[in-house]
Amino acid sequence: MENEKITIIEGPPPTFEVEHNDWVLGLSESPKYFNLATTRLRTFNGPALVERCYRAWNKHDNIFLHYRNKLGLEDKVPILAARALDTNDGNVLILWVRLSPEEFELNDELNDDEEGFDN
Repeated sequence: MENEKITIIEGPPPTFEVEHNDWVLGLSESPKYFNLATTRLRTFNGPALVERCYRAWNKHDNIFLHYRNKLGLEDKVPILAARALDTNDGNVLILWVRLSPEEFELNDELNDDEEGFDN
C-alpha cells in the first residue's frame, strides 16, 4: 500500500518551526525522540487537503509532506495534524510534522546559514 502524500509542487522549501505547546507533545508518542514542528503553506484548497489527511488517519495510514529541501533533494516528513485557514491572502494550510533529530539539525543549520548571509 502506497502512503498518502501532499506534495509541494512549486515555491521555496517549507520552513519548519519547532513547537513547544503541551498539546503538540501528545501527537507523537513514541519510544524515539522526535522534534515536532509546524509549517505554513499557501494552498488553493486547504479544506480538501485537511480532508485528505483525515481520510488517511481514519484508515490508520500515514500521510507525508513531500518537498524539495534547501539542497534541492526530495524529502518527506510525516504529517501529524493539519488545519486550514482562510486569510486575506487566500487559503493557508498549517501542518504539524515530526522531524527526526537529524532532519531537525539539518533544518536548523540551513536556517543559520541563511541568517549569516544578511550580515
